[in-house]
Amino acid sequence: MTDEAGPRAALDLPSDLLDEAEALGIDAAEAAEAGVARAIKAAREAAWKAENAEAIRAWNAWVEENGLPLADIQVLKI
Repeated sequence: MTDEAGPRAALDLPSDLLDEAEALGIDAAEAAEAGVARAIKAAREAAWKAENAEAIRAWNAWVEENGLPLADIQVLKI
């Protein structure tokens, strides 16, 4: 079976989790999909941070030494 995103895969989940999800009215397939999507997002964020760690460190050091760019231009007085 395929959908707009491509082929679907079956996942094996412990029966006690499926039973509890059903008892609570939780759609296990939707919950699993949402959980996998969150895990992918978190992994991508972690990979991006690792790949850009040196640039982030360098920027933070520059800001610490020089201050924020345009900090002397205050548009909104709060």
